[in-house]
Amino acid sequence: MNNKWIYISPTPEQEMAAERLAGAINVNPVICRMLIERGITTPEEARHFFRPQLNELIDPFKMKDMQKAVDRLNEAMGRKERILVYGDYDVDGCTAVALVYRFLRQFYSNIDYYIPDRYEEGYGVSRQGIDFAYEAGVKLVIVLDCGIKAVDEIAYAKEKGIDFIICDHHVPDEVMPEAAAILNAKRPDATYPYKHLSGCGVGFKFMQAFAKNNGISFSMLVPLLDLVAVSIASDIVPVMGENRILAYYGLRQLNSNPSVGLKSVIEICGLQGKDITMSDIIFKIGPRINASGRMQNGKESVALLVEHDYARAKRMASLINKYNEERKELDKKMTEEANGIVEKMDKLDTNHSIVLYNEDWHKGVIGIVASRLTEIYFRPAVVLTRSGDMVTGSARSVSGFDVYRAIEQCRDLLENFGGHTYAAGLSMKVENVELFKKRFEEYVSSNIEPEQTDAIIEIDAVINFKDITSRFYNDLKRMSPFGPDNKKPIFCTHQVYDYGTSKVVGRDQEHIKLELVDNKSNNVMNGIAFGQSAQARYIKTKRSFDIVYTIEENSHKRGDIQLQIEDIKPSE
Repeated sequence: MNNKWIYISPTPEQEMAAERLAGAINVNPVICRMLIERGITTPEEARHFFRPQLNELIDPFKMKDMQKAVDRLNEAMGRKERILVYGDYDVDGCTAVALVYRFLRQFYSNIDYYIPDRYEEGYGVSRQGIDFAYEAGVKLVIVLDCGIKAVDEIAYAKEKGIDFIICDHHVPDEVMPEAAAILNAKRPDATYPYKHLSGCGVGFKFMQAFAKNNGISFSMLVPLLDLVAVSIASDIVPVMGENRILAYYGLRQLNSNPSVGLKSVIEICGLQGKDITMSDIIFKIGPRINASGRMQNGKESVALLVEHDYARAKRMASLINKYNEERKELDKKMTEEANGIVEKMDKLDTNHSIVLYNEDWHKGVIGIVASRLTEIYFRPAVVLTRSGDMVTGSARSVSGFDVYRAIEQCRDLLENFGGHTYAAGLSMKVENVELFKKRFEEYVSSNIEPEQTDAIIEIDAVINFKDITSRFYNDLKRMSPFGPDNKKPIFCTHQVYDYGTSKVVGRDQEHIKLELVDNKSNNVMNGIAFGQSAQARYIKTKRSFDIVYTIEENSHKRGDIQLQIEDIKPSE
């Protein structure tokens, strides 16, 4: 992999601004420079950033239709109506359903939840789900993480005397459903000042408003923030603004007193006793919750997340872990197949996108395969498979390119679509696949910037090993939680050398465990370079090389710092 390293040296003015901020808040100037790049320029803003406060959460009633939503929920409870909490089968949907159901169940018993089957019903509000609600005598459905495009389905529900409150964060169409209330900060007439809540985040704001309206203490909502943090990390939404506050306190809850269901997932991931980060959620906790919806049915994940009994939760977590192992095998097999197809493509070098169709692929894993393809080939990818008499697909994007917009340009070929900048879902008739490939490629090639298809590593700061002190690391930790809009800083050190003890490790000898020195200090730094064993031969020549890396805590030796090395290049 030939990564292109990009580093823009700070101007003298930027250096001075960072020094001034460093003097005011007693934080390393390198860290202050990164704060300024994130729009944090004053001591007051820095304090708010480092120590988010729950009282800084936005008033939920600033969201359009919030009062209508609370009034309709109060009315349903007053009339003893049956309520159904309905959500998508992915992590965001399952955590959202668990949060709303768990909170309301404390005050109201005539309530149930529903997750549509990925294979029988597909994404979003289904007629099958509405029929289930009707037969169960449901009068109010609270739908989470989907519903914003369900115009026909909600009209159908209305005919059956069922009202909907929609809590969604996907981009709406021009025509929105006729629901009792629509909570979505992306609606064209939105009044809410923050646009990037997860689906679970919108559910949380609804419960916050309900609590406020009914004199319920905010402290009763705090135990549910672990679910919000899991949704923010898993759904890859920005971790700034209101999401930063929610993720900060959600991680605190996850680390100190997680719910029974999440505790059992933490244990099965081997994360007990560790300081859980957003990265742990993305790579370990989230995939396991997702696996149920991918391999079987998301209902099992919700059942785990609302469970009270620890022994039962452990059994459920074990089952979900089994699904995750099956998912990994399937994902590996399909990625290999997809790679084989891509490598044989005639126009691989000139195409700006990848669209693959295989009617035998497993619907639950196509999103993961699309993600893998964007990581390998650095271009937007759409993976399609057959689902009944339709073709269904998942799209993933590269940094800075809006794949939702690209799909929207092909909407005349589609039966359904929805999503965000970096991920979207779609369905179409089989006969439209070839034309979709052509149209999608035309749009991407006309709108993507050349640098968006390059393997780029953006360096935040060039430092020496002597700069990496425990104080520097503690200042760095205060910038977390990391995620989109607040990415984990990447550092560069020039002219480092093998201390003589670096070695190749891993089952297939694919990683390098490094002990490094530079020529500015006597500090020996430990590092790990995953999947980069090809560089070992050069490292052992005793010649100098440059590294880019993130700074982590060593998971085996608490308190020790190690470098997670992203790339290695011979020094010029």
